[in-house]
Amino acid sequence: MDVKIEYTPNKNIIKFVAPAMLVEGSYEVSTLQDAANIPLAQELLQLPFITHVFITANFIAVQKNDLVEWEDVADEVKELISDELLANPSVVLQPQKISVSVYVEMTPNNTVMKFVTNRILVEGIIELKSAGEAGEVPLAQYLFSFPYVKEVFISDNFVSITKTPEVKWEDISMEIRYNLAEYLSKGKEVSTIKNFSTYRPVRSVDREFTGTEKKIRDILEEYVLPSVSGDGGNIELISFDEETKTAKMLLQGACSGCPSSTVTLKNGIERLLKEMMPDEIEAVEAING
Repeated sequence: MDVKIEYTPNKNIIKFVAPAMLVEGSYEVSTLQDAANIPLAQELLQLPFITHVFITANFIAVQKNDLVEWEDVADEVKELISDELLANPSVVLQPQKISVSVYVEMTPNNTVMKFVTNRILVEGIIELKSAGEAGEVPLAQYLFSFPYVKEVFISDNFVSITKTPEVKWEDISMEIRYNLAEYLSKGKEVSTIKNFSTYRPVRSVDREFTGTEKKIRDILEEYVLPSVSGDGGNIELISFDEETKTAKMLLQGACSGCPSSTVTLKNGIERLLKEMMPDEIEAVEAING
């Protein structure tokens, strides 16, 4: 391809002009990570003296450092660009579609359905009660765009969705499943959260648990949490009152507001804790997330 060199007022930047349009819009990259879908920029940035690449319309502007002079390397860069444009005339490659499968699981809470994927979505827990809370969670923003989605709970490889009361799961579950798989298959972001503790359970608050609280937490994590997570929810110890011997639990996802969760809490978890910590536990109380 016939590429022409044009010098600019900036001695470290020159333009390589192609005879035809290369891209619509513009692309500006300075790291290999930024250039993941632009093979030409990847090749240029691997040259030790190239620091920045800008591609728009029919030209590529390339910035170098002070280690070399353009008179010594411009022809080499021009040849590289010409060869790359012949090999990849589209310049910017579309991201490959990721194969994502989603299957649906019922939960004990008839207002909540669990959508399980074959990939990890987040390392931790995100619980959002409304679209207004989803500013840093693009996946949740997308799900809240459906009028029947009331709440979104994301953990590990699944999303638990709470529906609005006027719709039935048999009318919407397949639509959610299809659209969730499409969203993830396109490689779109799940979350951009930087301060992840904001979206984690209360236990993430910076405080030391007492010895009794640590014992309760360990029992929950080993014996209770796997089952609760399997039902599309989460349970966390918030606090323990040494005087009343009462443990307060945070219920999230499918567990939050579930009619059977109170029974499970009293007949299952409370009994388990009393058996494993005799004389230390008297009662367990639920606080819905």
